[in-house]
Formats: sequence, C-alpha cells, structure tokens
Amino acid sequence: MSQIHTHSSLKLTHRLRRLRQSEPMRALVRETRLSPDMFVLPLFVCEGEGVRREIGSMPGVFNLSVDEAVKEARAAHGDGINSVILFGLPDHKDDIGSSAYDPEAPVQCAVRAIKRESPGTLVLTDVCLCEYTDHGHCGVVIDDEIANDPTVGQLVRTAVSHAAAGADIVAPSDMMDGRVAAIRAALDERGFEKVAIMSYAAKYWSAFYGPFRDAADSAPKFGDRRSHQMDPANAREALREVEEDIHEGADIVMVKPALLYLDVIARVKDRFGMPTAAYHVSGEYSMLKAAGRNGWIDEPRAMLETLTSIARAGADIIVTYYAREAARLLA
Repeated sequence: MSQIHTHSSLKLTHRLRRLRQSEPMRALVRETRLSPDMFVLPLFVCEGEGVRREIGSMPGVFNLSVDEAVKEARAAHGDGINSVILFGLPDHKDDIGSSAYDPEAPVQCAVRAIKRESPGTLVLTDVCLCEYTDHGHCGVVIDDEIANDPTVGQLVRTAVSHAAAGADIVAPSDMMDGRVAAIRAALDERGFEKVAIMSYAAKYWSAFYGPFRDAADSAPKFGDRRSHQMDPANAREALREVEEDIHEGADIVMVKPALLYLDVIARVKDRFGMPTAAYHVSGEYSMLKAAGRNGWIDEPRAMLETLTSIARAGADIIVTYYAREAARLLA
C-alpha cells in the first residue's frame, strides 16, 4: 500500500470544506433559498366542464375547464403555492382576438371562480392575443405585419376585462411598444389602480416555446414573431426594454425564457433592483421531463438545481410548471 504523506508544515487558515460537511451546516450558510411562495403556477383554462386533458408535449400539465382550474388552484394553495397565472383557450377565434376581452371567456370566468373559491390565491392573467386570433399572432395583422397601436388597443381592453373580473395582476406578454403605459392609464381611469402590472419586459424570440404553443394552440399560421420578440443575441437591448416598461408603470418586470437568459436576469436585477420575475418556459420544463422519464437524469434533483440557478441569478418570482412538485420537495 502506498503511503500518504501529510504536509505538517502546511497551515490552512481557511478550509472552505468546513462549511460543507453536513446538511445542517450547508443549510446554515446557503446563499440562495427557494420558497414555494416565490413560485407562480401557470394554468391553461379551456371551455367546458370537467375537462382535465393532459398536454402531450408537457407531461403533468393539463388543459383545464374552469371548475378543474379552481380545483388545481386550491390544491396548489394547499402545497404552499399562493399564485397562479391564467392562459385562455377559447372555442371562438377571429382575426382581432375579440374573445380575449369577453367577460364570459375562460380566463375571466376562472378569475371570478378562483377568487371566490380560493380567496387566498393571488391571480395573475396573461394579456396577449395569440391564443385568441385565428392566425395565431400576438396582435392585429394589417398588410401581413403586426400593427403595434391597434394591437395595444386590444390589449388594453383585455387587461381591463381581467381587472373587472378580479385579477390581482395583469401580465402583458405581447412585446408591443407602449402597451404598459396604455394599460396602466386605462386601469387607473376605470378605478383599478390597485391592480398591478407584471410586464414581460424582455421576452426573447425563443425555440423553447414549442410545447406552450401546443398547449395553447397558439402557433402562428404564417411567419414568426421576430418582429416583436427580442433577438436572442441581445442583452443590452433587454435593459432598454426593461427601463422603458418601468418608466411606463410596470410593477414587476419579467425575463423570458429563464434558464437560457440567466445573464439577462442578473443584469436586470443588478441595474434596476425591481421585483424581477423569470419564466421557466415549456421547452425547459419538457426537456427535464423527457430526460427524467428516460432515466438520463435525476429529475427532482435537476428540477431544484434549475430553479435554484434562476433564483441565484436574481429572480424574486419564478413562473414554472414545476411549482407544485418543487413545493412538495421543499416542504
């Protein structure tokens, strides 16, 4: 057996391993801590009753009728998840997305039902038109282009209808210029000054939205979204987008996607110090699910590592389909 030689003359004042030797010790000095109350659970709300339809590309995530969405929100609240964000799946679509502001549409009905049946749940609503237009784009299309200002008008109507239904936070995700200021003004004029705005301030043109478009039936029928969503190569531009939304009245700013844009999250948090959200998007979720189901990774461990990295980058709020699973592991 070879001999192990110790260097008795070596005096280590700082042994960083001292603080890693047991779980209680590691927990004591942990720099980034996850908590269920920082998670927001997305819910896809559809027409009908008793509908709970699993999304093929997003195992464990479902299209839910209003009654089932209420059950999910209540169950999530029991897990410690205090916030949900609602996306609508209407039966009727047209070229201007008029169902988005129908007071009897799935989102508006779900807001009222959740606030009634689970009053401790904070309800956020996605404000965009892509789920409601028959062409799948995020706005009003004129001459094959998304017209910014007419789209903003539709978004304002949508946000006001969500606020009227009882939403706590409206979250414009369209990336149209000027929409935060227009929504803030409209909410205040109508007596909804207490309703907060969480702006998707830096939303990138990402390949990782695919499963979401499957879930929400919102894939564009022609073209793509590069004219309004951000170029993945740009980080300084994200700071300009965020700064503009803050000036226009955003209460919370979001970076989307999360995992591939940790540098942007960090820069946004460092620069502005605002409540900062990050969306752990469908493609990031589905990759972990697929790898876990194939036995390629330890999914629970990878999930918590992923969410920790997002928080470590500076996110105060994480929108994630893993919210309930993560909360149960953290309990």
